[in-house]
Amino acid sequence: MSGHVFVVGADLTRLVCDDVLVPTGRTLRVAASWRDLLPADLVADEDDEGVCVDLSWTGDERVLQVPGGGQRQAWLLDTVDDRDRGLDWLLDGAREALAAVARREVDEPVHGRARRLVGLPALGTGWGGAAGRRGDLLQQLLPVLQEAAAEHGFDVALVLRGPSDLAAAQRIRRGDSSGWDLPDHLRRLAEQLGELARRGQLALFIGAGVSAAAGLPTWEQLLDELAGRSGLDDDLRAGLSQLPPQDSAALLARELGRDRLQAYVQDRFGPGPYALAHALIADLPVQEFVTTNYDPLVELAAADIGRDLSVLPYEEAQPGRPWLLKLHGDAAHPESVVLTREEYLQLGDSRAALAGVLHSLLLTRHVLFVGTSMLDDDLIRIAHQVRSAVSGPDRGRRHRSGTVLALREDAARSRLWEQDVETVAMSRGSTPAAEAARRLEVLLDLIGCLSTPPTGFLLDPAYRGMLDADERSLADALQEVAARLPEGPRTTSAAAEVAALLRRLGHGRSAGRSDEEPADAASEPRDDRLQAQRPG
Repeated sequence: MSGHVFVVGADLTRLVCDDVLVPTGRTLRVAASWRDLLPADLVADEDDEGVCVDLSWTGDERVLQVPGGGQRQAWLLDTVDDRDRGLDWLLDGAREALAAVARREVDEPVHGRARRLVGLPALGTGWGGAAGRRGDLLQQLLPVLQEAAAEHGFDVALVLRGPSDLAAAQRIRRGDSSGWDLPDHLRRLAEQLGELARRGQLALFIGAGVSAAAGLPTWEQLLDELAGRSGLDDDLRAGLSQLPPQDSAALLARELGRDRLQAYVQDRFGPGPYALAHALIADLPVQEFVTTNYDPLVELAAADIGRDLSVLPYEEAQPGRPWLLKLHGDAAHPESVVLTREEYLQLGDSRAALAGVLHSLLLTRHVLFVGTSMLDDDLIRIAHQVRSAVSGPDRGRRHRSGTVLALREDAARSRLWEQDVETVAMSRGSTPAAEAARRLEVLLDLIGCLSTPPTGFLLDPAYRGMLDADERSLADALQEVAARLPEGPRTTSAAAEVAALLRRLGHGRSAGRSDEEPADAASEPRDDRLQAQRPG
């Protein structure tokens, strides 16, 4: 079966995947940002600029498997074109590397994913010689990746470095509707949700199912892990399964003690690699996120593409800055974690303000629910309160306030929630959960493609070759405006607004890149653009 090519903004050293292509040259020097993927005993020399790998080439080979790489298998690929061999040479290297990856046997993809995931950057855009031809590279690299995914059956994540790169790649993909293996009703849903995101009308609710793809436990798995540490005898442990989850948690909290329970949650749900779904969600042009998860993976994924999320209620919301509400607490603040029945009941008093934020979103936005079974007591209570607030004999039927992306069809649960949200299943009941979760990732990938503004690379010189005649004329006019802006700190709000607009159109993204820029770094410095909500 054919694999899928995802396009995502992320840090490849922190993205959960099975294989990673690391660009290098004949000297086997890699950018310092790749250091975490290399075993310490293979680092021959390093400084702030890069790392020398203690391996050697054999003949004209261009691909080396890095031994002892751990969960993510790293591969070194020669992308430095010091003989002016052109893009065809780079593309041949990509084909060779992906064929080598396919020959490596893998018993099971990481964290039970349905297909292997192979991550790579935009090859050759640092020292590799394609930095000034990024548009040409993307236009030719994407078909090569699609051919490899079809031939080898694994999924590929093309991880790009900045807003201009993402905008350009998504524009290329929008011209090829065959890139997504989705049924028609999911394509239509992606178009609807993409339009809502572009208009600033979409908010995200993220459940535990998203973080399960990064190896974190679901609610039931967490209780099982805590039970294993509790010292309860076999009869009591067996009886836990007969109790409601919040009551099981209350008993375990009593046995373990609150301090031990908090310490375990803090350690288990601390910073770590994030899943593809986290990166796809963080890429969406959405300003408001809510989660019941304790982990920091959404905010880490967002930070890796320059989006600085305010984490509520621990930080203050700021104008123009996206935010993430931790409805059930944060592992970084273990005293805030909601786990037991008593803590859930506190929603009516000390946590009422947090619930009010989700009330507001359900009334004023379209909320996309991802990774949740919709059985959480807080969600049920909040949905009931919103329904009560908007219903009445003199009011007509209101539009449903959200969409739930469920893995499998569940007619009873869909009927239960039909007054509040539309439930859309990724698959029929016989489809394995891992394959359904992968289809959800493909859907998120399409939503991201359709919601990415098509002009984010307009003023980036590296993509001028992708512009048509009218766009080049517009870009030239806007560059004149940029040249007239006063240098240094913006002295007026008007100048600041214009500068922010130009940055959103790609101004300044490539002009500062020098010949000393590391080869295809794993990540890029922060994006300093204003995080203003996009107008409708």
